[in-house]
Amino acid sequence: MGGKVAVVADRLGWEERQLMRAAQPAGLRIDWVNDEDLSLGSADSSPLAGYDAVLVRSRSYTRGGLVATLAEADGTPVLNTAAAIHACENKLVLRAVLREAGVPVPDFRLVLSRKDYTKALTDLGTPAVLKPVYGGMGKRVTLVRDADLAHSVYDYVEDLGHAFEQACLLEPYLGGGSVRCLVVGREIVAAAEFESAGADWRSNAALGNQSRSLAHDPEVAKVVDAVVDRLGPGIYGVDLFRTESAYLVNEVNHAPAWRGVASTTDTDISSAVIRHVQETLE
Repeated sequence: MGGKVAVVADRLGWEERQLMRAAQPAGLRIDWVNDEDLSLGSADSSPLAGYDAVLVRSRSYTRGGLVATLAEADGTPVLNTAAAIHACENKLVLRAVLREAGVPVPDFRLVLSRKDYTKALTDLGTPAVLKPVYGGMGKRVTLVRDADLAHSVYDYVEDLGHAFEQACLLEPYLGGGSVRCLVVGREIVAAAEFESAGADWRSNAALGNQSRSLAHDPEVAKVVDAVVDRLGPGIYGVDLFRTESAYLVNEVNHAPAWRGVASTTDTDISSAVIRHVQETLE
C-alpha cells in the first residue's frame, strides 16, 4: 500500500534516514518536515494537509505534542498520538498514569522547593537520583551520592530561571544498568541491556554506553504490554530498571533513537516501523 508520510523532526538523524531507505521498497513516500517552520494553526490550510499520516520524530516533547495535537485536529493520523506524547513528555505525568494503571515504576518524590527536597532525602536516603520533570537524553540527571553534598547539588537547581526547569523528581538510585525495549505497534522488536561506561554512571543510549542484546523475557514483555495498554499502540523506547523483585518502568520515549539497540540485533527495525505506518494507513 502506498501513501505519503511526513516525518516531523528538527533534524534528519540516522533513524530518519533509515526510515526513508526502508520506505521506498514498501511504496511509501516519506518527506522530512522541519518542526521549526510549520506555523500550524490556520483554519483554512495546514502544511500537513497533503499527507496521509504524520510520524512525529521531534526530539522536543513539547514540539512533538503540539504538532501532534494540531495534526489530529485536522483529521490526519499521527504516530504517536498526541495523548501518548503528552503522557511521555512529563516524567511525573507518565509515572502517575502508569502507576494508576498498575504498571510498576520506581518510588519517587516530586521536588518543587528545597523543603520538598529535604523531605524527599529524609524519605528516600542516599544515594538518590535527582532528575528534571521535563527533559531527556540523560541531561541534568544527577546522582546524589552523599547527604553532605546533597544541598550543594540543589543550589544549581535553584539557580535555574524558570519554574518548569526547577521541577524535579528524586528517586532511589537503582544501579548503573537499564533495559531498553524498542516497541513497534504492540510488539517488542528489539531489546538491549545498557551499562554505564567509564566515569559516567548514567546508562543512557544517547550517551554511547555499552549495550548487548537481551533475550526474550516474559517478565519484560508483561510490563511492556501493560505500558502499551495504557498509552496505546505506537513506536516507543521503553526504559526499564531491573530490581530483585521486578522490572520498573523508568521512562517511555515518544520518538526513540534505536541506533544503539539496532547494533545488538539482526532485526530490521526501520522496516518494522514502516510496516506499522502502513497498517495505520489501512
